[in-house]
Amino acid sequence: MTTIRFIAMTTTLARHYQTGGADANGQVPEVHVSDGDGTPCRHCLQNVKAGDKYLILSHRPFPAPQPYAETGPIFLHVEECERYSETSEMPDMFRKTTDYILRGYSCQDRIVYGTGGVIPTSNIPVRAEELLARDDVAYVHMRSAKNNCFQCRIELHEPDWVI
Repeated sequence: MTTIRFIAMTTTLARHYQTGGADANGQVPEVHVSDGDGTPCRHCLQNVKAGDKYLILSHRPFPAPQPYAETGPIFLHVEECERYSETSEMPDMFRKTTDYILRGYSCQDRIVYGTGGVIPTSNIPVRAEELLARDDVAYVHMRSAKNNCFQCRIELHEPDWVI
């Protein structure tokens, strides 16, 4: 049985930013203090709690610059946090918003036209599976429906026990 999995930013990249490494625009991430919900960390996939420090930085969730490699702002805990486990369970923080953009990408990291759309949160797993069942879609990005900010990547996962 094939299932989807929600994939957070890698720990290597998170630590790069958390130690002052340059973002996708070559800038040092900005440090801010959270006022509560609405500051989603892209590494642990949890909101930064009120009073905790977080980074704002420009992120490009693609292996290299190219015309389809969107770059945009994201948030990240200043302090090291544990990476979200790659599971089929949608992270709780995403359930607080009514909808997200899902968009399919090819194995060449290009947008697959016709795959993008604003999807109600409750339909995200089903829509992601539909997109990933296509031969031309290698992975899906989940993005903010209001600001287009990258949230996480969604891929298919083949369990080891498949017979």
